[in-house]
Amino acid sequence: MTVWTWQYEGYNPLDERVRESLCVLGNGYLATRGALPECTADDVHHPGTYVAGCYNRLTSRVAGRQVENEDMVNLPNWLPLRFRLAGQEWLTPDTGTVLDHRQVLHLSSGLLERRTRYGLGGGRALSVRQLRIVHMADPHLAALRTEFTAEGFDGVLEVEAALDGGVANTGVARYRDLAGRHLVHVHSGTAAPDTVWLRCRTRTSDIRIGLASRLTADAPVTSEHPHPRAVQRVSLDLAAGRTATVDKTVALHTSRDPAISDPLCAALDRVAEAPGFDALLVPHRTAWDQLWRRTGLDIPGEAGRILRLHLFHVLQTLSPHTADLDVGVPARGLHGEAYRGHVFWDELFVLPFLNLHFPEVSRALLHYRHRRLERARAAARAIGRRGALYPWQSGSDGREETQELHLNPRSGRWLPDNSRLQRHVGSAVAYNVWQYSEASGDAEFLHTKGAEMLLQIARFWADSATWDENLARHRIRGVLGPDEYHDAYPGAREPGLDDNTYTNVTAAWVLTRTLEVLRTLPEPRRRELVERTELDEGELERWEEVSRTLHVPFHDGVISQFDGYGDLAELDWDGYRERYGDIRRLDRILEAEGDTVNRYQASKQADVLMLGYLFPPDELRFLFDRLGHRLDADTWRRTVDYYLSRTSHGSTLSGLVHSWVLARARRTGAWEFFQEALRGDIADLQGGTTGEGIHLGAMAGTLDLVQRGLTGLETRDGALRLDPAPLPELSSYGFAIRYQGHWGVRLTLEHGSLQIAVPSSDRSPIDIRVADRAVPLEPGETCLLLLRD
Repeated sequence: MTVWTWQYEGYNPLDERVRESLCVLGNGYLATRGALPECTADDVHHPGTYVAGCYNRLTSRVAGRQVENEDMVNLPNWLPLRFRLAGQEWLTPDTGTVLDHRQVLHLSSGLLERRTRYGLGGGRALSVRQLRIVHMADPHLAALRTEFTAEGFDGVLEVEAALDGGVANTGVARYRDLAGRHLVHVHSGTAAPDTVWLRCRTRTSDIRIGLASRLTADAPVTSEHPHPRAVQRVSLDLAAGRTATVDKTVALHTSRDPAISDPLCAALDRVAEAPGFDALLVPHRTAWDQLWRRTGLDIPGEAGRILRLHLFHVLQTLSPHTADLDVGVPARGLHGEAYRGHVFWDELFVLPFLNLHFPEVSRALLHYRHRRLERARAAARAIGRRGALYPWQSGSDGREETQELHLNPRSGRWLPDNSRLQRHVGSAVAYNVWQYSEASGDAEFLHTKGAEMLLQIARFWADSATWDENLARHRIRGVLGPDEYHDAYPGAREPGLDDNTYTNVTAAWVLTRTLEVLRTLPEPRRRELVERTELDEGELERWEEVSRTLHVPFHDGVISQFDGYGDLAELDWDGYRERYGDIRRLDRILEAEGDTVNRYQASKQADVLMLGYLFPPDELRFLFDRLGHRLDADTWRRTVDYYLSRTSHGSTLSGLVHSWVLARARRTGAWEFFQEALRGDIADLQGGTTGEGIHLGAMAGTLDLVQRGLTGLETRDGALRLDPAPLPELSSYGFAIRYQGHWGVRLTLEHGSLQIAVPSSDRSPIDIRVADRAVPLEPGETCLLLLRD
């Protein structure tokens, strides 16, 4: 039986932050954490509400320096609804007597159900049931139904609902010394006997926000406006055994929304037209039914249950509503304030999944990058380079948002943050341009915006490469790789590493692929692009040369993570595990000891092995061959084993990548790493980070592992290529994809066979390639392929 719920029993304050993140409700535009409505922000709870792309910039004084940070803003809290017996204290799980408590996240319908029984003494109890939605059909609506049932008494229950504009970004403990009050000019008022409103704006980005709330109950509603809140009150006459219901319906708009004149007017109009709670549920459920049908995920067992939760949160962050927005992929979803809501390279793990289900969303996310292409070109010019340098952390306008200092909570010291030297984010953008175009068949995008981004990213890499006479190779110096632990050579005065293999090989891929795209562009379009970018044959010849001569270091028969990696000291891994137990954040442990991870052969996460995640074996061999190196299976296996024993997995992405690579290389260990990737957030394996926001890349990546990794599914050269490598623990499952205009193509992997069913349509046949077999599959046909061991 397929389980479509995620449940929590009992109340434990220590678990609340994680529950709030994993019980977020959202619709791609708006998301609200799963906090209890009667609880306020404190060390236990953080009832945050976030709108995609809504950022604000503030300046703080840190370690004697003025530091500017841009954050995804915690918007006015629409949730507050508290209650008490007349003349008594307000009831909360932290102050009252909790007899029973249960939260159920209904994944199939995007509904959060909460049941709590408060003991009132003398055999009396108050049962509270709440149903919450953030509407998936209308992205500007949310609603909360609260049902109160008196047990063993009659009496008056006072209920207070509010819109609270006095919120701040306080959801991440290590940021709390920084400025976090982003909202100003908070005003509120009453629009109708049952409706109040609140408006405000962000302090520096000047985004105007309007909320309207309608309260419905079988009793008169009154309102008042103690700054900075809009408050509604109702008194309910409770009779033992009978249920009284209060419905709260909220609309939210910002000045970034299209097709409105004023966000407050839009919110008031929308909440006035919104039907009651039961009627709101109908289109909301329909929208969720359609999303689940588009993915067709059918995976058995506990893995399937967790994957459905992961998919639920991916869809809440990046739904079809996202296609209308100017937003990127927030690394921590719309689920909390970690990483300040910034956009990193996590789209590298997200878009390959979306491409095969919601290509319109992938296209919108790539448009976010294209709109910031000029800012990326300015960043390249600022360091004396041509082309485009995309930032490691991006927010509203595409400037580099990486903080200059970061706090080590273990030592309490503020340290330089050099992660902006991870310039490989440009290669991730280019990779996603290509993957999207191949999966969707969207030649128009590839020939226009896609080609423009590819060209400028390729230009940056070619201009970053310097010739080394001794090596007779081109080199890229002064960068960081995905590992992140190593940001300098031991004792070096300046940060940066030379010839990070991942950076160099992906740069070579970008140059090679861009040359290919330029060759295949329609001649008129190619001429336009050449004219606009002042591209000449000499530059193209340099690209060709650099793409073949970038240096890839080796040591001891394995690929080096960067030049000199093999010269670093070996770490006493067993000793550190014995002393500290969890050593995922080895960098913090060593810094607190007065040491540095830069001295050791120790990696935070997959770096060299990321190449095995991005590229299938034949393409990776081709890239190395083009660079003048023979990459045979033995060398790759030695490299995999070498880094497996030297990685602390301080990132949720690490288990995912290692599982993918091991599944393709030798299977042994792949399932264990897959389990770690699955449990990353639900078990909060990174030690408190899930409560600050889920790890969206890891969640989407686990979905893509079963979609592409274990099936060997590639969209390449106009064909759907498959090379299944199922794990014994997960050898039978199914899913649906959308491929080049074919909706609902069903793939079912069974023990030793692969079934592909193409729904009827007027589209052309799909070219299926499995090993050395080619099968043209017409719409309306199904084929069954027997797999070889």
